[in-house]
Amino acid sequence: MRTTIDAAGRVVIPKQLRQAASLEPGQELEITEHDGRIEIEPVSDPVQLVERDGFLAAEVADGDAPALTASEVRDLLERTRR
Repeated sequence: MRTTIDAAGRVVIPKQLRQAASLEPGQELEITEHDGRIEIEPVSDPVQLVERDGFLAAEVADGDAPALTASEVRDLLERTRR
């Protein structure tokens, strides 16, 4: 998909991609640059894994625990689906 940058530097993320990524108006996004590529990732609440009744569950971190990144959560989900 292609889009353009307007005179103010804004980029519109096409609706199909916003829906696929579950992006909502007003949601914070982390934007980074790696080797000439721009990456946009939703900012999420810091979460930690806790064991409950023998299962792992994610809960919002209280600030003392290391936060999981979105990519760590995706990796964990992929490993558990196998």
